[in-house]
Amino acid sequence: MSYRIGVDVGGSFTDFAVFDETNGHLATLKVFSRPDEPGAEITAGLTALKARDGLDPATVGYFTHGTTVGVNTVIQRNGHDLALFTTRNFEDVLQIARLKIPQIHNLYSVRPEPLIPRDRVFGIAERTLATGEVLVSPEREDVAAAVDAARRAGCKGIVLGFLNAYRNPDNESAVKAMIGEFAPELPVFSSAETWPIIREYERTITAVISGYVQPRVSRYLDRFETVLRQEGLACPLLITKSNGGVMGIGEARHDCVQMILSGTASGVIGAGYLAKASGFDKILSLDIGGTSADVAVIVDGEPQYGTGELIGDFQIHIPSVSVSSVGQGGGSIAWVDPLGMLQVGPDSAGSTPGPACYGRGGIRATVTDAVTACNLIGHMPLGYGAVTVDHAAARASLAPLADALSSSVEAVAGDIINISVSGMYAEVSGLISRFGIDPRDFHLFAFGGAGAMLACFLARELDMKGVVVPPTPGVVSALGGLIADLKNDFIRTVYCEVTAEGLAAVASPYAELGAQAEDWLHNKQGFEGEASVKVLADMRYQGQSYEIEVPLEGAWLDARNAAAVADAFHAEHTRLYGHASHAAPVQMVNLRLTISGATPKPGLLPLGLAEVPAMPRLEVEAWFDGKAVPTLVYHRTDLRAGHRFDGPAIIAQDDTTTVVPPDFVVLVDPFGNLVITLRVA
Repeated sequence: MSYRIGVDVGGSFTDFAVFDETNGHLATLKVFSRPDEPGAEITAGLTALKARDGLDPATVGYFTHGTTVGVNTVIQRNGHDLALFTTRNFEDVLQIARLKIPQIHNLYSVRPEPLIPRDRVFGIAERTLATGEVLVSPEREDVAAAVDAARRAGCKGIVLGFLNAYRNPDNESAVKAMIGEFAPELPVFSSAETWPIIREYERTITAVISGYVQPRVSRYLDRFETVLRQEGLACPLLITKSNGGVMGIGEARHDCVQMILSGTASGVIGAGYLAKASGFDKILSLDIGGTSADVAVIVDGEPQYGTGELIGDFQIHIPSVSVSSVGQGGGSIAWVDPLGMLQVGPDSAGSTPGPACYGRGGIRATVTDAVTACNLIGHMPLGYGAVTVDHAAARASLAPLADALSSSVEAVAGDIINISVSGMYAEVSGLISRFGIDPRDFHLFAFGGAGAMLACFLARELDMKGVVVPPTPGVVSALGGLIADLKNDFIRTVYCEVTAEGLAAVASPYAELGAQAEDWLHNKQGFEGEASVKVLADMRYQGQSYEIEVPLEGAWLDARNAAAVADAFHAEHTRLYGHASHAAPVQMVNLRLTISGATPKPGLLPLGLAEVPAMPRLEVEAWFDGKAVPTLVYHRTDLRAGHRFDGPAIIAQDDTTTVVPPDFVVLVDPFGNLVITLRVA
């Protein structure tokens, strides 16, 4: 017997998905997260699985884990104290950045302070030309002086970000070797090694973020590995990556920038797999946990990818699952600002003390407390029995806000829900514009502990086709880590015209990327199956400032088929912007190759057909749109394929609660998904 386990550590709960390879059974579990003692939640989960299911850790053959420790380090700004060595006279690279205002419609918007302050940035007399020719090599005395200055400033690591290092990394490599002699105790993070792309700011900030989070990530992974070994797991340990794949824990310690969106990407991968297997070709995934609501576009099971995803206040320029996040989670705290306006988030109650209704010491009102005060959840145990919802505590937490706003508890609770949904709506609108999609063609695929709670309210505002709630929505992120493929990206800046001559110059970099990719998958990861390879390029019209990502066929590059490459770019430009200039010269800036090796995946088992109408467990009075409405409460385990019933309704289950407003209707599909749509008049 062999088990495969996927774990997702969130702000409030840690989720487990356990796949038994002998019988295809998929088991799930939730336990409270322990930010005060990382690793304790893993012990608690494995102990519970051993007691409940008889799982022997020694029989686990695959273990993967998603975490938010990297992104939280940047958001909370509690990472490593770093120095930055740049090309002399380019010391202001982090301050200048891209001269963009974070909030263009806010006259008082200010740019964030860099992760490395200006007094810890030191210029090195070196220069590499755009052609890759080294014009000035670094001198030992110059580097030694910069290292001494960094030490005096209390820096614990050094980032190297030299001009044109993407074209030729020799100067960065030379300085890294010198630092190893002068200060072997200081870790060095080279921009050319981290992600060798054109544009010094994008390359530098990516290396800075990598160095900034590395010590905390490394300590976390050390603790994680120690706990698992103590529990008896002997299998290789994997970490989910920002690009939706997985990598070994050893690689993750050193290349931690690749896992900075680890936890977020896992949910999107899980949602894409479930949606495709269930026959939903176009979805927006909605993952609402305790801290945030994360939304992604998924077409035919494939998430949309991009670079420049926002990590706290900064963009990181590695390939990542494109996710928009807003601080509107189930644990987001409601408060009244100095002007007397009700606000929600971004601060979260987390798991400790958590929402007031959890009975763990929380006293500040959260979104979950607002939903509880509307009597929409808490009629049956939650969190696999870990939570018994306290309605009185939820109302007590809302009372001070109601007093401050001269309103009722129910009215304030409804306002909190509306504000939370409004924040999600604004974020999703930007994602819709970015990818040029029509939400009326998409279902909202809701998961996470609070996704099904608020999904119908958001789908109604976006005028979507409907809402899909999978059978175990609370553990989709853990499932995503369980099914994620081995995957890595390799990039080279080629900067050429899309002509036969230009593509001839791409042949050598393309071959080198292919060799690197094959070596990584088969030799470093030990994958023995057939690899899947995708070729992409960052392309633009000559004169444009930024590029778009274009999928290509490797055969086009082999044949130097400039017409096919250009046509692919024109088609993608038209899809995104509605027009193309077929006569304009086209440039290829970056060439990227993505390689992946497939992992085993559990199949979806059909749900038994309904033989009698769906029967509710009880009827309660719940608040919708400011009115008390009689509402039927169902339990998910009682529902079968073909069951159909009207809202208002509440559907309880171990890992979440689905809220169905009065104007919606519910249908249970053959795979047990709840398909919720607006009632046709």
